[in-house]
Amino acid sequence: MWELQTKAKKLQQELREMQFEGVELGGKVKVVVDGEQKIVSIHIDDSLMDPAEKDSLIKFLTQAFAAASKRAQQSAAQKTKEAMGGLGIPGL
Repeated sequence: MWELQTKAKKLQQELREMQFEGVELGGKVKVVVDGEQKIVSIHIDDSLMDPAEKDSLIKFLTQAFAAASKRAQQSAAQKTKEAMGGLGIPGL
């Protein structure tokens, strides 16, 4: 059990240090999240700062966040599988 806790803490630290990027509109909208799916940074190109484009900007930010979050989830799942697989737990 102690080994499981140690691996879980190590995995959590690794995920905290990882970063995943979601990009939309050819790089004009970028969202970076960490492995815990917390937003690290958001980049919005100056050309998109038109108030008339607010709804589009919100849409693309949402899509960029979703892409970055998906990458973080996939990586977390893979790292968890790798960490647990080394413990010899059946079904992992």
